[in-house]
Parts: sequence; C-alpha cells; structure tokens
Amino acid sequence: MTGMTIHARRPLLNRRLAEFGTTIFAEMSALALSTGSINLGQGFPDTDGPEEIREAAVRALRDGRGNQYPPGPGVPELRTAIAAHQKHRYGLSYDPDREVLVTAGATEAIAAALLALLEPGDEVIAFEPYYDSYAACIAMAGGTRVPVTLRPHEGSFRLDLDELRDAVTDNTRLLLINTPHNPTGTVLSREELTEIARLAVERDLLVVTDEVYEHLVFDDAEHLPLASFPGMRERTVTIGSAGKTFSFTGWKVGWITSTPDLVTAVRSAKQFLTYVSSGPFQYAVAEALALPDSYFEGFRADMLAKRDLLAAGLADAGFEVYRPAGTYFVTTDIRPLGESDGFAFCRALPERAGVVAIPNAVFYDHREAGAPFVRFAFCKRTEVLAEAVERLKAAR
Repeated sequence: MTGMTIHARRPLLNRRLAEFGTTIFAEMSALALSTGSINLGQGFPDTDGPEEIREAAVRALRDGRGNQYPPGPGVPELRTAIAAHQKHRYGLSYDPDREVLVTAGATEAIAAALLALLEPGDEVIAFEPYYDSYAACIAMAGGTRVPVTLRPHEGSFRLDLDELRDAVTDNTRLLLINTPHNPTGTVLSREELTEIARLAVERDLLVVTDEVYEHLVFDDAEHLPLASFPGMRERTVTIGSAGKTFSFTGWKVGWITSTPDLVTAVRSAKQFLTYVSSGPFQYAVAEALALPDSYFEGFRADMLAKRDLLAAGLADAGFEVYRPAGTYFVTTDIRPLGESDGFAFCRALPERAGVVAIPNAVFYDHREAGAPFVRFAFCKRTEVLAEAVERLKAAR
C-alpha cells in the first residue's frame, strides 16, 4: 500500500509523453493478427531484399565483423559508402570521417538530432500529417511542435508556402522536413524547396530533413536533397535509411550526413541512446549502397507497378485516391463511401473486409483535418495486393 501511495503522487509516465499511448501501428497490426486480415497498415515489406545483401550480413557474422561494438560513428566501410552514395546520386560531398554518423535506423537519427539541437521551449515546424515519432521526439526534447498542414489540392497534398512562412516566429529553432512525404506521398518540388531554403537562410533556422524514401519517387517527380540548395549545406541534417530502400527494415541501419559541428552535436546525444547498433548489418548495407543503378531502377519500377495496382483497386472500391508521387503509401478519402471517421472505419475494416489500414488522423495535431483520410501500404507481394483489392471491392 505504501508503494501505491508514493506512486499516486503523480502519474508514472513523464508528462511530456502523456499524450502518446501505444502506437496505432501496434494496435492495427495486432488487429490484423487477431482477425487474419491482410495488413496494409504498417509499412514493412513482406519479402526480404536482395539475396546477395542478406548473404553479406551472414558473411560479416561468420567473419566476426561487427559482432562486438562497432565504432561509435559507424563502421568505416559504411560511412565511406554513404558518402559515395551522396556524391554519386546528388553531387554532395561529405567527409566519411567527420560528416557521417550511423544510427539505429532513421527513428534514432530523428530522436538524436532533436535531442541534440533543441532546448526547452524551442519551436519546431513540421508538416502535418507527420510520422508519429516526430511529435514524440519533439516532446522528449522539450520543444514545441508547430504544425503546417499539407492540404488536398488537385489530386495530391500540397504545401502552402505562405502558411509556412507565417508559422515562423522568433522562437522557431528548426524545420523538420520530410520528402518524399509519409503518409501523403507528396514529393516537394524544386520551387517549394527553393522557398524553404530561402526561408531557412533568412531566419537562420536549422533543418532536419527525413529523406528515407529518396529512392521511391514516381512519374515525373524527382528527389532533391534540401542540403543541395544554396545556403543549406551548413544548416541541414539529412537523414537516410537502408530499411526502405533495401527491404531489410528489421536491421535498423540509418544515418545522418551534415557538417562536422552538427554531426558532433547529434553524436553527443546518440551515444547515450543506443551507443552503437547493427554491427554486422552495417557491413552488408555498405555493400547494398554500392549496388548498380539498375537495382534502384528495378526497385522503383516494382513499387510503381504495385502503387498502380493498389491505387486502381482502391478507386474501384469507391475510395477517392491521392496517387502518391513517392513513398510506398497511398492516402485515400473515405467520404465517397459514406464514411467520415477514419478511426472507426479502420477499426471496423478488418471484420468487414479482412484488410487493415491506418487512419491518417493519428498523424495530425488538427485531428479534424485528417479525420476522413486513410493510408494503405503497397510494399507487399503483388498477389497480396490483388487479394486485398478484391476483398475491399466485395465489402462495398
């Protein structure tokens, strides 16, 4: 009883995290298992990536590379491969010894960057809907999130640059950018990125940019790293990841590239989170980044075909579909189905149709703005997507 009295003095959970319960991904994945539904909610592939890369991890394990603590910044082979990738793809030069840091996935990179760069009370502007860890990491750092809402316009979600500019105050410390954007599939254009860069320079803002879907852009879209724009190299922390590009999401290998000062700051926080991680997998990812361009082109073509299959099927099933220019998610509007509450719709969908999706409202501060939108993942086998489409059509 005494212990209960002591604990009752205040809630056990840190008040900064009080608004964050179990993630919607855990809830919906559990629902998929309990109902035997096709899980198009959480964004993980249902097949492994290239066999030669999996074998590279096995070889590293057997050779004893990475089985003990790897170097804090990451193994040299991977840091060199990351720098070479940035140079080859985008013409960005980074010193692998001073300007690259390997992390436990992009999620840790985001957390370490925000913990390192924010003081309590600093404002962080992020585009909503946003990946749920953004809000939690800003809160853990004591920052204040300021959402700028991407809104539907002519078949896609678009950024209002005037709204972004108006959101900046004297307390704004950092812009948290995500392009290609999860969950909407928006890819920021050259014109939009130019204006974001101009604003960051003008107001002397730091920028953390999450570019984990950099190799998943479709149609006429082009991924342009914000660090490549004038004045941005010295103020931008760029985040990348192996999970989305090579379909080994469980390996949790991510990275940042930035200036020596910014990398040092982020590493100062990161060393007290995981310290190091993914030792043998780092060697495998180094080999993955050196795969020929044909791998990346084939990967994108495969995902494009899957996007088109799912998008067409969702439209046939009565959804309004926002065809993504990037990522492996399709956002839909459920109002043409006579629905308006994404939470209720997604919780009922497994029983109704045997399919699991995610309500986009969880990615919004302004829940009403996201209420009618639902996200489906298409990083699944073609036959799984085809079956999901048939189930959704039958449940109309």
